[in-house]
Amino acid sequence: MTREPRWIAGLAMIAAPLLLLTGMLLRLPVPFFFPHQLTAAADHPGRMSAAYTCVLAGTLLLCAAVLALAARIRFRWGFWGAVLVVTGLFARVFHAGFDQAALALARHRGAGFATAFVGDAYGDPHLFSYLSFTILLGWPVLAFAAWRARVLHAVQAVGLAAMAALPLGVLKGTTVLSLVAVAGVAVALVPEGVRLIRVAPRPDFRLVAVAVPVVGLLAYVSTLG
Repeated sequence: MTREPRWIAGLAMIAAPLLLLTGMLLRLPVPFFFPHQLTAAADHPGRMSAAYTCVLAGTLLLCAAVLALAARIRFRWGFWGAVLVVTGLFARVFHAGFDQAALALARHRGAGFATAFVGDAYGDPHLFSYLSFTILLGWPVLAFAAWRARVLHAVQAVGLAAMAALPLGVLKGTTVLSLVAVAGVAVALVPEGVRLIRVAPRPDFRLVAVAVPVVGLLAYVSTLG
């Protein structure tokens, strides 16, 4: 793994659990099911938008973290574990898109309208309806492979497997299981991220100085379409 990928992987392993935990804590006081989440979105739009955005950002960064972890596992179960986990993360991103639309409806049309919409559409089948098992199965498989290959020690592997306990679906609030799952993935990935950054050569800061404003400009342009 070259200089920049090590830094990217290490930062992803650290930032993903922290972003997930931030999002979970922001929506902690709100009851679990979607009518309460939508009412909170109408009453506290900034807080709920930040909560769901942090969870989405953490989910995206988990993809990079998982791929970096899987690259170190020289054991075929690591490949299949990574495939399952990344597919499950895609499903969570899909759910986050639904969340975003429903939260916007709550803000612009009221919580009652958004709740009725979600209640009507909730059971509609889609591709990820048939792939939800990957969200649950992938983490234990990847954890076993990482432990078997001695990439993670036993406590870290158990923490990684605990991510299977994170509730799935749209507009889900925070539960004790949510916090246990995110704490587990932090135990598994944060030390690995710190280790990667410590052993990686210093990044080329000239490249960083150019890349940051370019990415910022591209991000701004992306909002115009």
